[in-house]
Amino acid sequence: MQEREGDGGAGFPYGSTRRLPTPELVRALVGEAHGLSQVAGRQLPLNEEVYASASEISLRNRGIARLQSCNRESRCRLWRAALAALLLPTMLVACQPEADVGAREPRPVRTVTVEKRAAGVPITLTGRIEAEDEVTLGFRIAGRILEENNKLGDRVEPGQVLSRLESQNELNGLRTAQANLAAAQGQLTQARNHFERQDTLLEQGWTTRANHEQAKQAQQTAQAQVDAAEAQLKVAHDLVSFTELKADAPGVITATGPGVGEVVQAGQMIVRLARQDGRDAVFDVPAQLIRSAPSDPQITVSLADDPTVTARGRVREVAPQANPATRTFEVKVGLTDPPPAMKLGATVNGRMETEAFPVIEIPATALTRADRQPAVWIVDPSNYTVSLRNVDVLRYSPARVAVSQGLDTGEIVVTAGVQALHPGQKVRLLGSNP
Repeated sequence: MQEREGDGGAGFPYGSTRRLPTPELVRALVGEAHGLSQVAGRQLPLNEEVYASASEISLRNRGIARLQSCNRESRCRLWRAALAALLLPTMLVACQPEADVGAREPRPVRTVTVEKRAAGVPITLTGRIEAEDEVTLGFRIAGRILEENNKLGDRVEPGQVLSRLESQNELNGLRTAQANLAAAQGQLTQARNHFERQDTLLEQGWTTRANHEQAKQAQQTAQAQVDAAEAQLKVAHDLVSFTELKADAPGVITATGPGVGEVVQAGQMIVRLARQDGRDAVFDVPAQLIRSAPSDPQITVSLADDPTVTARGRVREVAPQANPATRTFEVKVGLTDPPPAMKLGATVNGRMETEAFPVIEIPATALTRADRQPAVWIVDPSNYTVSLRNVDVLRYSPARVAVSQGLDTGEIVVTAGVQALHPGQKVRLLGSNP
């Protein structure tokens, strides 16, 4: 019987029935079976024994191929039997239970013993430094600015001229007042002389009582006119002095208004002066915090860019009305002996401690998650195994976590190595030999 090529059937997946598996083909089939086992989630062990078995099966199949009397159906059955014989040892090896792993050494962890401590809730707000006494200076009369040399940050002394108005009209008014006073004084002199003559004539009986009283009235009128002229002269002097804007106290210029050549109205802001009496830290505080804050808290203020520069202070003023835009209240904290580095306008952080009460605090590194809830690992001191327990977080910060429920005083909590633990695992506390 002659062998035919290309006589493959439906059950013959590789080439013709004439060509039986070679060792290379068997190795390819084993590799394919190994890949299918990985997809199924179980890795089949491939070793030299498996490949040796495959080679032996291939040689047996080659011996069987010398039997010319086998038909195609018998050869297909033989092929399937060869594959079954090839895969059976591999499957059996894969189904064998894994070798027992030796006892693992306890995993070293860091822990902390739970205890309650009296701690207040720290509250930090951001604010700015302002002068404790800040005033807005302006002219008391309207006019056109003639001179203005103010610059932001300039230090001024009491009586220093900050700005000037054109004073031609005020000087003219001063001259008019002076002339009116001189005229009134002249009339007063004439009226006084006339009264003295009438008084002498009345004593000698050479004049009437009516003429005497008329002369007395004229003297009094002239005296009143002099008093009015003197008052007008003083007003004129004041108007001339109002053309100069002077500092009333030492301080620093924090804002400026119109410049030279501009016409200003009475009371319009020309310069804002921060007097050197003290410094305030100003914060915008929510209403809820104002209601829950202590009656007289002590505030620690530090520079935002340099926390080592600090000062202490107390609340000096709370705005009676909330800001319509932010709905917060402006709170001014008077600073005690502020350092020179806390300049006007500097950004600061204010820290306040609320009333302290006992609470459990643990390091933030001890916190993990279980069932979508915060949890911690608890160490059993009897056998040094760990278990996972859910807790309720009261508040947290980057370094500490306050726990309201779930922990008791004296329990041991893992603080380092929580990511590599599993329930019931034996641990070794660093610094001890359990």
